Amino acid sequence: MTTNLLDFDFAALSAYLQERGEKPFRAKQLMRWIHHFGESDFEKMTDIAKSFRANLAAEATVTPPALMAEQISEDGTRKWLLDVGTGNGVETVFIPEDDRGTLCVSSQVGCALECTFCSTGRQGFNRNLSVAEIIGQLWWANRALGRDPKGERIISNVVMMGMGEPLANFDNVVAAMRLMLDDNAYGLSRRRVTLSTSGIVPAMDRLRDACPVAMAVSLHAPNDLLRDEIVPINRKYPLNELMAACLRYLEKAPRDFITFEYVMLDGVNDTDQHIEQLLRLVRDVPCKFNLIPFNPFPNSGYKRSSQESIRRFRDALIQNGYVVTVRKTRGDDIDAACGQLAGQVQDKTKRQARRQQISLVEVNSAMSAPTKPNA
Repeated sequence: MTTNLLDFDFAALSAYLQERGEKPFRAKQLMRWIHHFGESDFEKMTDIAKSFRANLAAEATVTPPALMAEQISEDGTRKWLLDVGTGNGVETVFIPEDDRGTLCVSSQVGCALECTFCSTGRQGFNRNLSVAEIIGQLWWANRALGRDPKGERIISNVVMMGMGEPLANFDNVVAAMRLMLDDNAYGLSRRRVTLSTSGIVPAMDRLRDACPVAMAVSLHAPNDLLRDEIVPINRKYPLNELMAACLRYLEKAPRDFITFEYVMLDGVNDTDQHIEQLLRLVRDVPCKFNLIPFNPFPNSGYKRSSQESIRRFRDALIQNGYVVTVRKTRGDDIDAACGQLAGQVQDKTKRQARRQQISLVEVNSAMSAPTKPNA
């Protein structure tokens, strides 16, 4: 069985080569060829001894997930469906902007957290992605996009905001992010790699010590009662614990604030009362807000807040001294916008089947209900 070298961060690659009697500097050479130059053919790694290249070719590969489908939005957003085996596919999205190119990377096949407004959560859950499958999305996208006229990479920022909860796949996500930060690999700064979590508090503390990057928290509700309903992980780690974890994370974070993501759901979390509750909740946490207009998907049960409601929400936060952005809806014509990623998930939780069964019961019940006579 061959070894996929995309599975190794620097420490793991060094150990792999040491076991084979190779000198330590070989790890840096290989890292640069694989990640910096995006090379998968050992024969083209010309400053490595031929005998070593032959050994690598006999027992190792550089194999990212294969492309299943590609879509390009009218606004330039690109979405790739990548094959991760056994009938599963994950989605990766590239978002071009004037001052940056951002890649949204998935960490799991589906998601087990079941946030009610997220299409990924509706798909069920199959498994965690390997290091190779996570970093392979960046490797693949760099190859697909090429470089700009100055020879610079197109991708300047990475956000762990694709399919899945990154902190539920802690070890593999951290190894992949270490590759993103490694100067011999992708050389991104900690400020340009952002991890978004729904609030797994113990894992936030682990990340602070293991690999602190910019932190975004999927908040979406200002009180426990509502958040228990729409972000079920809140039942295990309620808001007071989450806010305390945010403060602890800032002790070592590369940015001096937490970004709170807040999807705007019409009549659910966008009233004046919610604004007041939100201001009380975050008063002790240095933070910025990213308001996200809800991106619809079939049978979601939610509507996007009106432009007026979003404006009122934004202005109230700004008047209280907070920096607020309203996320541009990018790629919604190809279902690549925030909350719309679905991929191709062979659901082990049977969540889809249960939902279909419930829907069928509801339809049959409606069809068999007596018809009211006309007045």
